[in-house]
Amino acid sequence: MNKPFSQACENNKDPILAVLREHLGSGRLLEIGSGTGQHAAWLPAFLPGIDWQPSDVAENLPGIRAWLDEGPSNVRLPLELDVRGSWPDETFEYIFTANTFHIMDTDSVRLCIRQAGEHLVRGGLFLIYGPFCYNGACADSNARFDTSLRAQDPAMGLRDYTWIEECMREADFEPVADHAMPANNRILVFRRN
Repeated sequence: MNKPFSQACENNKDPILAVLREHLGSGRLLEIGSGTGQHAAWLPAFLPGIDWQPSDVAENLPGIRAWLDEGPSNVRLPLELDVRGSWPDETFEYIFTANTFHIMDTDSVRLCIRQAGEHLVRGGLFLIYGPFCYNGACADSNARFDTSLRAQDPAMGLRDYTWIEECMREADFEPVADHAMPANNRILVFRRN
């Protein structure tokens, strides 16, 4: 099988790693929406204290497995996870997701946040990478991206930080950090109370 490839994953892996190193210690990490599998095949090698659990919808699992054939030893086999379905009966110290909130509809984002709260240990961190708007405004490139997403599917689109924070607080999370990343992306970090 040819491995799926995302140039964006190649471009953002180093900046994401820098932020993960700042916030992660040791423990289990659930990656929601592992996509191509490139992050799961590369990042954990530099985070030896992390037990990395990739996940995604069923159709993406073969591609993730193809990447993990060469991946580090602290990565588990990917598990099937649709945020609207059943989640693993496990808890994690960390949950990480990259470039998922803008392709999920708002109900799925809200459900993902709620489920994350139920699957993180107290004090656990939820780290979310992607493009966001702030008070209804975003960078020109993000505004164009948002328009193109909504043209494909009106349920998709960039989420506003204020709305994300509100959903997080409802699920008993508090904001920890908001890191600026290349290409007008961010990593938002929230702690479960």
